[in-house]
Amino acid sequence: MTLKESLGFTALSLLLPFLLLGLQAGCTATAPTASELQRPQAAPAESELQRLQGTWEGVVVGDKSDNKYTITITGDSLHFHRDSNFWFATTITLPADTDPRQLHATIKEGAPGQEASVGEVVVAIFKIEDGLLTLAVRGGGDEAPKSFEAAEDQGLTRYELRKVQPQKKNSEPPETK
Repeated sequence: MTLKESLGFTALSLLLPFLLLGLQAGCTATAPTASELQRPQAAPAESELQRLQGTWEGVVVGDKSDNKYTITITGDSLHFHRDSNFWFATTITLPADTDPRQLHATIKEGAPGQEASVGEVVVAIFKIEDGLLTLAVRGGGDEAPKSFEAAEDQGLTRYELRKVQPQKKNSEPPETK
């Protein structure tokens, strides 16, 4: 064996243990702790419901009126409000494995004159992208729209809403100095 081959072999034999240790360290996974094993993983619908929580304000896309809509979601309750003559209190569910994601809202209460809607289930599709909640419902509301685009789905109403901080109702006048 020549001196050059001998030095190469020595270098390789010195580096090999470090290489093997490095591979072993990179390939080992840590075992889950007892608390991680006991903690239930959130179902996809639960995490989606968590993302929907809060107050959202926006408009109907393509509507030339000045109507503003507010949707407040707390737990599985959704309150839809346009004005004192058009609002609904609902309970929502998010069926698993739907694409696009679906939201089913069962109407529990409505504005005066909307009593006939109590008990109806409105089926909508939704997505949240870049802080924008897009919610689409077809007139009649009992069948999920296939798309968010009105051209592809006749009778579609599409809401675009942004999350806002809820307005605090202050019964006391502001302090004056």
